[in-house]
Amino acid sequence: MCAANSMLIASELKSSYSFQTPQSWLEVLVDFPGSPNTENWEEKLFIYSVPSDLSIQPGDILSVPFGSQVVGGIAIRFVKSLPENLTEDRIKEVEDVVTSGFFPPTYWELLNRVAKYYYTDLITVIRVALPPGLLGKSQRRIRLKSESIPNGAENFCNHSAQEIIALLKSQSRGDYSAQHIYSKVRNAQRGLRDLIKRGWVESYLEPPQTIRPKHSKAITLIIDNFPPDLTDKQREVIEVLRRRGGELWFNDLLQISKISSSVAENLAKKGYVVIEQREKLRFLSQPQALKDTAKKLSPSQTEALNKIQETTQYSQILLHGVTGSGKTEVYIQAIAPLLEKGQSALVLVPEIGLTPQLTDRFRARFGNKVCVYHSELSDGERYDTWRQMLTGEPQIVIGTRSAIFAPLPKLGLIILDEEHDSSFKQTQLIPTYHARQVARWRCELENCPLVLGSATPSLETWVNIQENTKHAYYLSLPERIHSRPLPPVEIVDMRRELQLGNRSIFSRSLQDALHNLVEQKKQGILFINRRGHSTFVSCRSCGYVVECPHCDVSLSYHYTHDGATELLRCHYCNHNQLHPRNCPECGSPYFKFFGSGTQKVTQELTEMFPNLKWLRFDSDTTRTKDAHRTLLNQFTKGEADVLVGTQMLTKGLDIANVTLVGVVAADGLLYHSDYRAAERAFGTLAQVAGRAGRGEDPGKVIIQTYSPEHPVIQAVRHHNYQGFLEMELPQRESLNYPPYGKLILIRLSGIDGVEVQHTAEILADRCIEMLGSMGEVLGPAPAQIMRVARRYRWQILLKFDALSESLLKNLQDLKNSCPASVKMAIDVDPMSID
Repeated sequence: MCAANSMLIASELKSSYSFQTPQSWLEVLVDFPGSPNTENWEEKLFIYSVPSDLSIQPGDILSVPFGSQVVGGIAIRFVKSLPENLTEDRIKEVEDVVTSGFFPPTYWELLNRVAKYYYTDLITVIRVALPPGLLGKSQRRIRLKSESIPNGAENFCNHSAQEIIALLKSQSRGDYSAQHIYSKVRNAQRGLRDLIKRGWVESYLEPPQTIRPKHSKAITLIIDNFPPDLTDKQREVIEVLRRRGGELWFNDLLQISKISSSVAENLAKKGYVVIEQREKLRFLSQPQALKDTAKKLSPSQTEALNKIQETTQYSQILLHGVTGSGKTEVYIQAIAPLLEKGQSALVLVPEIGLTPQLTDRFRARFGNKVCVYHSELSDGERYDTWRQMLTGEPQIVIGTRSAIFAPLPKLGLIILDEEHDSSFKQTQLIPTYHARQVARWRCELENCPLVLGSATPSLETWVNIQENTKHAYYLSLPERIHSRPLPPVEIVDMRRELQLGNRSIFSRSLQDALHNLVEQKKQGILFINRRGHSTFVSCRSCGYVVECPHCDVSLSYHYTHDGATELLRCHYCNHNQLHPRNCPECGSPYFKFFGSGTQKVTQELTEMFPNLKWLRFDSDTTRTKDAHRTLLNQFTKGEADVLVGTQMLTKGLDIANVTLVGVVAADGLLYHSDYRAAERAFGTLAQVAGRAGRGEDPGKVIIQTYSPEHPVIQAVRHHNYQGFLEMELPQRESLNYPPYGKLILIRLSGIDGVEVQHTAEILADRCIEMLGSMGEVLGPAPAQIMRVARRYRWQILLKFDALSESLLKNLQDLKNSCPASVKMAIDVDPMSID
């Protein structure tokens, strides 16, 4: 047995076939003990032979021998021949199939597509798809099922099976690791197979030590009538159990009945109830949602719903609805009939902060059929939620980017809400997948529709829908529900404010609007593109700027409240240091804070509007679990007049009492050295403007800018998405940028800046040879921020018309030739190139 070739599973591989011939070699991803930080997961692929009496499919979870242990593994693929350095006598047999169908056939194909398209080894994709820890140090265990064994029947089993039963009975829980059984019983493999076939024992893979099933006491009523020997307290317990269906969690019973545990335990001694340990699945705790019924739809909503419901096969559907047009209600009513047919639905949102409001609406309609899956759940919650999906019960999964890999076996619909949002693209880790692209593949494989909802669709989606006439539909919701008007947008020229002597970050118009909020008992939202207090700190005497020692960026000033420690923080590597009292360069005590962040805005609010209550909503204030829900609940209940935040509050918030939206500094969105800057700015401003006036009262939007004549600002002012398209698309087409051309960004980084630059120059020359007339190479060039976390960064941009098989192979060879000291990452379809 040795490490096997790590090439990807061929795309034509169908997981439905299995080998039962005498010679079948199987590549297995082995869950063997080792460093959890190992990056080279290819080294965990090993070859095993398949016993003739086992039927195995790729994706099955197996138990395999590894050294002196029996460990878990995943069946990866069958191979027809052995590597040259491996002989048959060194190959061990697969022990058993622990779980079959863990990866549905189409799911396995999906992982292969992701690996191939994003230049990532399959094992890394599997790690991303599975919940954390599932491929850790798990072990196969055997559990006795005493109730399934007829009296005396074990005497007719083979000798090894009898020994296994006796061994399991000697343990109070009747549960041992397979490794322990193999060490105690001769020919244990034969005995176990016999017992498993009879259903007298069960084999399961125990999760890693960091993620264990949670067990709690449960109490079950086993009598129908009230026996005469009951005390009043015991009678009350039985009555509660009868009203609750005959069983409850033990702690819930104690809380409801307000009794001591001894009352229930005495009932168990009398044989009237059974108290036992049971597994209790961990799900995200959520408040009870008020029941809701389907809303009456507008004509355009009805037309959109009918089209979605009549589309039962793979198609892409763009639901283009202005903010407040009722897209969520269309989603909900489209999903309802799917659940009745036994199918499931997957709803993706760009930010974790959006899940509370959306989840509450879905749970009000569908109850406990809704579950949440995202990265802020605990490992145990993610593990149990994952297992719940595998049951095949019709359900709705709401989650962020990673939920696209949720293993729903009967998928009837995928919805990407706010599909234009860049948060759907993974940028920090590999694979650098885009959830929208993966959703397309998954819907194609599952043969179900994909709904892409947005008020400001991405240009890729817009062009794709317009050009793809066979499997694409455009649905429009052109007006808000109840015909409410879109809020008027006022553009304030901050140059004029300065000329008139207003040096505040709030224009006179925004000040007046904020004053009116309290009087009118309404609420407002203030959007600022940066968290923190100020964007940088500079000495007014010598001009020295305090910079991060690890990155080529200035430090931002953070000051949360009066009396708090004044900190300087890097928003790239999270370096922190105390704010110096004197300039490190010239000793001057005069520092000036430039720019504004969320903290600066709230500080100014407190000084100018002492009666105005505010809440801050950014990544600094939402780090803790459930912080998103807590802050939004406080604001919705009217505990604050103004919500101050960053990008988080531009998406999906639907709060009826918000009548004012203020954009404090729009210019921070407009000027970036990135071809998507205009699209990103328009989408952000249009989305945040759409938070106003969603209730009975009309809304108002005030955008402060030093560039009021900018085309993006003018398009937002008139809510003119079509006008923005007519301006932006010709520029993209002339330069062959997406959606018309394809991009691949090669990122290089390392500790030695000279070596990184030299490597980039060599690889750029190879890229020019590789592409030839197929496209063009831009670079190499240093990244806009050249050094982050002490690593120097260079990049190469490849621009071409279509992705070809030859280009895929050449890029993989390029990656393999990169020096070990220089890290190379391939970002397909990058969202940013600055």
